[in-house]
Amino acid sequence: MVFSCSMLVPFIVSGIFGDIYTASSFLASFTFTLLAGLIIWLPSRRVESEIRLKEGFIIVASFWIILALFGSIPFLMLPESNLSLTDAIFESASGLTTTGATVMTNIDLLPKGLLFYRAQLQWLGGLGIIVLAVAILPLLGVGGMHLYRAESAASMRESKFTPRQKQTARSLAYIYLALTILCASGYLLGGMTLFDAVCHAMTTVAIGGFSTHDASFGYFDGSTMIYWVSSIFMLLAGVNFSLHFFAWKSKSLSTYIKDSEFKAYIGLLLSVVIISGLVLMRGSTDGFDEVSFSQMFFQVVSIGTTTGYTSSGYGMWPIFIPFLLLLLSFVGGSVGSTGGGLKVARCLILFKQGLREAKRLIHPSAEIVVKINQKGVEQRILDSVWGFMSAYIGILVVFTLIMLACGLNELTAFSAVAASLNNLGPGLGDVFVNYADLGSLPKWVCISAMVLGRLEIFALLVLFTPAFWQD
Repeated sequence: MVFSCSMLVPFIVSGIFGDIYTASSFLASFTFTLLAGLIIWLPSRRVESEIRLKEGFIIVASFWIILALFGSIPFLMLPESNLSLTDAIFESASGLTTTGATVMTNIDLLPKGLLFYRAQLQWLGGLGIIVLAVAILPLLGVGGMHLYRAESAASMRESKFTPRQKQTARSLAYIYLALTILCASGYLLGGMTLFDAVCHAMTTVAIGGFSTHDASFGYFDGSTMIYWVSSIFMLLAGVNFSLHFFAWKSKSLSTYIKDSEFKAYIGLLLSVVIISGLVLMRGSTDGFDEVSFSQMFFQVVSIGTTTGYTSSGYGMWPIFIPFLLLLLSFVGGSVGSTGGGLKVARCLILFKQGLREAKRLIHPSAEIVVKINQKGVEQRILDSVWGFMSAYIGILVVFTLIMLACGLNELTAFSAVAASLNNLGPGLGDVFVNYADLGSLPKWVCISAMVLGRLEIFALLVLFTPAFWQD
C-alpha cells in the first residue's frame, strides 16, 4: 500500500509536462497496487505480534520480489515502452535492486513521467538497501554480517547511535535524502536541467545507473564539473552509511580514517585509476583518442562502485580496462552502502585470511589473528564469509552455463551474469549497451541474479530450505 504512493509522484510529473495519457496510466497503476495491498492487509489488520527471524527473512525477500512485480505495471501500461511481461519485470527488478541494466531503447524519447519513475525506483531501492544492510542483515547474520552486529552494538554505546530500528531507519533516510539534494544541486550548477539533475541525483546516490539519455553521461561530455560531481557522490554512496552518521554526529573525519574497510575501498579504487591511466596513456600512442582524467576517474568509480554509468568512448577503450573494471565490480561498495558486489569488508577479510595461511606455512605453530578495525575476527565469521564466497561463485558458474546453453557467446554470458549478480548493469559483448536482444530465459536468469545479489544470496536461498519452514 505504501509502495503504491510511489506511483503518484510520476503521475504529478506527467501532469506538469502535460502528458495526460502517461499520467492516467500511473493513476491506474496506483489504484490497482493500492487495492491489492488493501486486500492483503484487511484480514490481518488487528493482529499484533513481534517479528521473528523467519518473518525477517520473508520480509527482506518480499521487498524486492513482490514490489518488483507490482513495479512492472506502469511499464506494461504505456505503449511507448513497448515491453513484454518479461521485459517489464526485468526493468522493474533492475530498478529496485539498483542494478541499472535496461531493456529499453530510445530512452531520450520516452515520457518524462516514465523516466522519473525509473529513477525513483532506484532511489527507493537504494533506501531499502541501506535499511536492510544496517538494520536487518546484521540481525539475520548473512554472510559474515555478525561482525557488524557486534560493531553496531559498540557504536550505539559510544556514540548514542539510535538503537531502535525505526529510529535507525529514520536517521539513515535523512542522510540519504541530504546526499540526494546536495547531488542534485551539484548537477544543476554543472549545467544539467532541473529534471535531469533530480533524476540523476536519485540514481547516483542509489548507485543505480539509470539515465534519462541513451548516451548515459556521454550526453554531458561538455561539462567536466558534472563528471566530478557524479564521481564524488558515487564515492560517498559507496561508503558504509553508518560511517556517515557517526562522522556527522562527532563532527570529525577521523571516523572514516580509522575504518579498515574505508581505507581499503579508497585504496583499491585509486589503484585501478592509476592502472587504467597507464593503459590509456599507452593506448593513446596506438591510435586511441586521449581521454581526460575526469572522464577516466568517473568511469572507474562508476563501475567500481557498481553504479554503471558510462561515458562517451568507453566502449572504444582497450578491452583490458572494461574487463578490469568488470572484475573490480565483484568487490563493489562497502557494507552498509547502496553498492553491490561481494562488498569490500568481505574481500578484505578473505585477503587477510590468505595472508594468515601463508604465514602459517612459515610458522605452523603461531597464533595469527585476522583483524578488522583492530579487532580480531571470530572463526564463525570467517567461515560465514567463505560460505558466502562459495555460494557467490557457484551461482556465477551455474548461471553462466545456462546462458551459454541459450546460445550466447562466452563474453556476453559471463559479463551479463556478473553484471547482474554484482548489481552493476552494463556488461560486455552484446549487453554493453542494453539487454534488449537477450531471449526470455537469459533475461529471467539475469533477474534471478539481480535479486540474489541484492539479497546477499543466503537471505533468499534460505527460503528454499525445508528446515526454514519447520516449526
